[in-house]
Amino acid sequence: MKPVSAAQPNTFAFETSALVAPTGFREYDARWWFGRPGSSKTPELNLLGVQVLGMGLATLIRRRGVGPRIVVGHDFRSYSMAIKLALCSGLQAAGAQVKDIGLALSPMAYFAQFALDAPSVAMVTASHNENGWTGVKMGMQRPLTFGPEEMGALRDMVLAGDFDLVGGGSYEAVADFRAAYLDDLTRGRTLKRKLRVVAACGNGTAGAFAPEALERIGCEVIPLDTGLDHTFPRYNPNPEDMEMLHAMRDKVLETGADVGLGFDGDGDRCGVVDNEGDEIFADKVGVMLARDISALHPGAKFVVDVKSTGLFNTDPVLKRHGAETDYWKTGHSYIKRRVSELGAIAGFEKSGHFFFNAPIGRGYDDGLITALAICEMLDRNPGKSMADLYRDLPLTYGTPTMSPHCADTEKYGVVDRVVADFAAMREKGEPFAGQGIAELITVNGVRVVVEDGTWGLVRASSNKPELVVVVESPVSAERRRDMFEALDAVLRRNPGIGPYNQAF
Repeated sequence: MKPVSAAQPNTFAFETSALVAPTGFREYDARWWFGRPGSSKTPELNLLGVQVLGMGLATLIRRRGVGPRIVVGHDFRSYSMAIKLALCSGLQAAGAQVKDIGLALSPMAYFAQFALDAPSVAMVTASHNENGWTGVKMGMQRPLTFGPEEMGALRDMVLAGDFDLVGGGSYEAVADFRAAYLDDLTRGRTLKRKLRVVAACGNGTAGAFAPEALERIGCEVIPLDTGLDHTFPRYNPNPEDMEMLHAMRDKVLETGADVGLGFDGDGDRCGVVDNEGDEIFADKVGVMLARDISALHPGAKFVVDVKSTGLFNTDPVLKRHGAETDYWKTGHSYIKRRVSELGAIAGFEKSGHFFFNAPIGRGYDDGLITALAICEMLDRNPGKSMADLYRDLPLTYGTPTMSPHCADTEKYGVVDRVVADFAAMREKGEPFAGQGIAELITVNGVRVVVEDGTWGLVRASSNKPELVVVVESPVSAERRRDMFEALDAVLRRNPGIGPYNQAF
């Protein structure tokens, strides 16, 4: 069955054709607008389309020589179970042996690959997106998930209707796998320090998991929007959104909690508010955890994305512990893969995806493991609060992530020209932002670092018609401004770049 790219609901074509919009195949996962009551937006996927997606996924896995066992699960949306069952139907038609773990977090599905000895995974989730969205996070080499190459191959196969419908598939509903996941997550973890923790879940799937995990290790949990409600009555479960962060702040200050921990819709990210109600951006949380981990494991290696703070290279505590940090491409699939390749003990992405290898985790991103690691860090610092540990970090002056518009057809060319401009400057020994260029990191756009450690980043957004610009200085707000203005001047040599979405 070859899918169509457009079909109107409430028509014969919609009920008899597989609808799969090509735009749903992203760099790291698949994401489509499925539709919701009252919305005038045209769906990009229907259940027959989900079925052919399953056919394509099982065919790709088979042709890559991977065994037929695959874990499937679904998040807490009104339509997610139906989507998962349609996916299972397609998987089985192409010979997959499906192990269905039911309602799950994405990291619970990743754990199931190990616990159930299944090489592949297909987790139905729209993560933190608003209701009406759906998607699938996929992998066939634990603990890794698909990157651009696998997603491109799957897209081409599905859109061409190129399937091996060999039959012989099977389906098994795995009973009470939630208990197995929570047992594994908390085994051997017990706090000595009694912590009062706000667990914020935005009425998403994590509400069925995070409070119990925290209680099992000895926390006093203060629940915030932990009841499952797929209408998301207050806000989307996204700990990067200010609405959720402000709710966490208010609850922490109201209750005198030691920390606020917030989880996104599928539980693979964790946001942090300290005991004084201040949000701590994920890259700074990563530095705090890296300090704690490298004290226990001297010489530890970490991977971080290129948007992250320069403290990973300059922090005196990390230097004293012999820690090494590799800056890599932004994107949870890239960071996860790099952590595995380098055998790093952990990887931190500024978006809040954190990856822990042994002895902490199995290499995949899990917001609950992140939360437990933060609690254990506090436990190992009995005389200090979360705010104290944050204040212990060297002060830096950073910008928010700024995203000027740039057309999808132009953005990569713009970045290529900016990279070439900086390479030419460095080769000629020209100063930039008042100083010599000390380092150019070009694994993902360009991150230019000058002699005093001030740096600026330009890269193309992975999924929007935008550029990504970030600046940080360890010296002063003035040096941050110097870097931004110099970086912007290079950027504006290219036409078609819009204004910045926010100031600093």
